[in-house]
Amino acid sequence: MLDQKKIGNFLKELRTEKNLTQAQLAEQFGVTNRSVSRWETGSNLPDISLIVEIADFYGVDVREIIDGERKRENMDKDIKEVADKMADYAKEEKSKHLTAIQILSILCVVALLIATTSQLLSFSPDIGNVVALLCTLAGLALTFVIALYVLGVLKKIKNNKPLITAITIVTVTLVSIGILQVIGFAAIFAFLLFDVASSKIQVYDDPYDVYVMGKSGKDIFLDTPNNMFYIFPEEIPEEEKITEYQLTYYNPWDPQYIAYMTVEYTPEEYASEMERLSEIGIEKYTGYYTVTDEPAGYDLVAMHSDEYQGFVYAMIPEGAGEDNTTITYVGIWFCNYVMDLDYTEYIPNEYLLTGFDATDENPYEIERLGTDEEMLKRSFTLQ
Repeated sequence: MLDQKKIGNFLKELRTEKNLTQAQLAEQFGVTNRSVSRWETGSNLPDISLIVEIADFYGVDVREIIDGERKRENMDKDIKEVADKMADYAKEEKSKHLTAIQILSILCVVALLIATTSQLLSFSPDIGNVVALLCTLAGLALTFVIALYVLGVLKKIKNNKPLITAITIVTVTLVSIGILQVIGFAAIFAFLLFDVASSKIQVYDDPYDVYVMGKSGKDIFLDTPNNMFYIFPEEIPEEEKITEYQLTYYNPWDPQYIAYMTVEYTPEEYASEMERLSEIGIEKYTGYYTVTDEPAGYDLVAMHSDEYQGFVYAMIPEGAGEDNTTITYVGIWFCNYVMDLDYTEYIPNEYLLTGFDATDENPYEIERLGTDEEMLKRSFTLQ
């Protein structure tokens, strides 16, 4: 029976005679410091494929290592040949397994490269895709390092200090960039969440308090898009002529407006206003946001529409005669194909265009975002 502790002491003695550290010996045979330590404490023995190499390195016989002491007589030639053949056999068996692992590692790298390329080609900017891509890149990097190790490339370049330094710098740089991107994306996402949480729906019922329609408003300024309310009167009518008014403003990340105002004009003012509105005319509006017709019970006299942002229009009661002097103005303006508030709470239903739908996942939104990739990216960027 082998005396492992005796063999370990003998191996330690041989190393000491050569004035070598465990680290130097480990580098000589391509093993770890811990492996050398385990040999010398007797808790483990070198692989049979290494016994002959160790014996040749120290200038002793294989039998001397196995016995754990020096022998005066030389090892029998036949015994040494048997040992050599056993070592060669062990190397061949290892080589077969190593070849299979090498092939498998190369296939894994190729598969992850294909997966990464596919994700990049079909990438759309949302948090799920970003996380998936980062995980795939991390897996690719790890698998690539493993492949270099099993192919023996790392062993060949480990003594090339300039190359190791360059690889370290590149790796640290790429990892840092990836970490910064993740942190930046998380910060933007957190800011958007905070912006949404802190945004409040603002409702105004006095047109003279809000600078949003013409030059008469005051005190409060809202960043109304250009020409959004040009259908509304250029000057806000006298207070006693406005029979109803409400402006709702909400800006979680993009401004959204719901406004309506009904004005009772004098006959002369009504004629002048109708002339102004007729010059504006009625733009195409059906088909946008599933709209099929004008509001039930009303006739449109002016319309500004946008297939992306909504509608601003003026209307009078349906079939109004010559004695009518009432005009109702309506503005519903937003973006991204959906309103982030329940608009039905902030405008009478009878003022809405027939079929109008700007709720979340409305048919118009699904149709446009499903067929227009550029608009999808624009929607994400705005949000």
